[in-house]
Amino acid sequence: MHRLRLSPRKLSFNSAMLVLYALHLFLLWIDCVLSNSPWRPFGGAIMLSRLFSQLGIGLLRCLAILPYGIVARFGDALGYLAFLIPNSRKRIVLTNLRLCFPEWSDSQRYSIAQRAFRHAVRSYVERSIQWFGSTEKLLSLIEVDSEIDLNVAPGRPGEQPAIFLGYHFVGIEAGSIWYSRLGPSASLYTPMSNAYVDQAAKDARGRFGAEMVSRGDSARAVLRMFRENKTVMLAADMDYGMRNSVFVPFFGVPACTLTAVSRLAQTGRARVIPFVVEVLPNYRGYRLKIYKPWQDYPSGDEVVDARRMNAVLEAHIREMPEQYYWMHRRFKTRPEGEASVY
Repeated sequence: MHRLRLSPRKLSFNSAMLVLYALHLFLLWIDCVLSNSPWRPFGGAIMLSRLFSQLGIGLLRCLAILPYGIVARFGDALGYLAFLIPNSRKRIVLTNLRLCFPEWSDSQRYSIAQRAFRHAVRSYVERSIQWFGSTEKLLSLIEVDSEIDLNVAPGRPGEQPAIFLGYHFVGIEAGSIWYSRLGPSASLYTPMSNAYVDQAAKDARGRFGAEMVSRGDSARAVLRMFRENKTVMLAADMDYGMRNSVFVPFFGVPACTLTAVSRLAQTGRARVIPFVVEVLPNYRGYRLKIYKPWQDYPSGDEVVDARRMNAVLEAHIREMPEQYYWMHRRFKTRPEGEASVY
């Protein structure tokens, strides 16, 4: 009888290949989450799709046990590897930067694209701590710089309703979850195509009691939340098509921009409190910056209000362009007669 004998070198090589293959599958899973597309490994078997989604969420739960610095560095490394692989997300990032920053050199755009890619993938790995880490661990990572009194929760009985308006910087998840602790709140979200991941995300984002509401059910639901004295958290800086949207400039390029914020503020007589979350250098966590409510908003003109929202966002992006979520096809919808930019 012949016995199979593997040398230590052969075993080491096989182990390394298994690790690389596992990382490759995890990167594919992250890409599906990033693009909100179905996860169909090995020919699209539904059972395997659910299995790998469970494994992906299980890995996030395991990572939540580790120190933040290790998790953040792991995510950073994954983002670095993912950027080396030709993929559609990379092309979208570079296209967005070319449209928004034509004055930059190719090398400057490429450098920012790489850093943005690393930040984006890292942010999904850091969901481990944001979703499944202990409350103490999460709170210890977030610095707060607020221009409003956080001891007086917006939306409490007798006060004007509030919209907590965020932008899609990579740290938005941490800031939204932190803010949901302050009082009754609700958050608008876009359902994911993977039902298992979608449910896990809703449970995690509502870990401090926030009510999760699908964008498709948002109008009536938001007005009900205002009546229930709940602060409504939302972000409106993505392209969801022409419904309830207008074309206004974004870095000088016509961008299909939602008018939901001004319409909801007008109908619900709510004030708009903007916030931005910055990922701090040297793996130190996040800084949540909360600004004073917008004055003279809404103006009564949806186009004027959409222009204002984009102009404010542009100013924040110029401060930290590598932390904005450039993977989204921000210019997907084009004015009639214009060709696709992607």
